Parts: sequence; C-alpha cells; structure tokens
Amino acid sequence: MTHALDATDQKLIVATQGGLPLVAHPYQAVAEQLGLSEAEVLQRLQGLLDRGIIRRIGAVPNHYAIGYAANGMSVWDVADEQVDRLGEQVGALVFVTHSYRRPRHMPAWPYNLFAMLHGATRDEVRSQAAQIAALLGPHCRQHDILFSTQILKKTGLRLAA
Repeated sequence: MTHALDATDQKLIVATQGGLPLVAHPYQAVAEQLGLSEAEVLQRLQGLLDRGIIRRIGAVPNHYAIGYAANGMSVWDVADEQVDRLGEQVGALVFVTHSYRRPRHMPAWPYNLFAMLHGATRDEVRSQAAQIAALLGPHCRQHDILFSTQILKKTGLRLAA
C-alpha cells in the first residue's frame, strides 16, 4: 500500500527528520518555519503516524552523556520454540531498553535473542546479564555480551530537501 504525501507533508518530514528544535515550543517553531499553525503541524504529524508513514516521535538519548558509559548487546541462545515467550520476559526487565529475536547463522552465530543493556560500568552490565541468565535458567544454552566501543549515529530514511 502506498501513501501519497502532499508537498506540505513532505516539507514537514524534511523539517523534523533531523530532530525537533530544542526550544520550549518545538511544534510552534516548526510551524513558523513552514508557515503553518501549530495545530496544523500537530494534526499533520498525527496523520503521518496514523497512516504509518512515520513510526514514532521520541527522544533518542546519548547514553554516554547521561552516565551510561558501558553499553552492551547481550545475545542469548535459547530454544526457538521458547524465544518469543522468553523474549517478552527479558524485555519486561527494567534495565533492558529493547529486546528482539534475530535469526541464527550457524555454526558461527547460535544466538537468537538479543537484549540491549546500559550501565555506568561493564561490571554493572555483566550483573544485568547475570539476572537475565537466572531468569532464562535452563532455557539458556549460551550467551555473550557485545560491548559498544563507539557511538554510532542512529538515523532512519531521510527525504531530500
């Protein structure tokens, strides 16, 4: 299914795809930039969300700047018939920012459950992983933690101006 964008929606996406302005009233600032009312900006953004053209509007924190210097993707080898149920339990843990299922690539990569962990130190992240291991119990055959070594800018598709 395709969704046609009018010129104003395209301009709105281009104006916001790099982030909202860091001001007290960001939607008003975008509205002024585009010659629209704040209400129209909000209405159009909601319409883009409703139609699935954009997926979300949210903050993307810099983990290092807020004190989480150790960031690790924990990877788990669990039975395929249990991965969805176990993944939901892991994803519900307060210290897991996101978890998801991924395909295995045997024999080198047996992991099918991923959970992102953040801590002030690597030992804190290892402690979080130990809690996941305890939760998974005998369902976990093996696991590892892949620690981040640099910040990578996360961006999605960008429309040209």
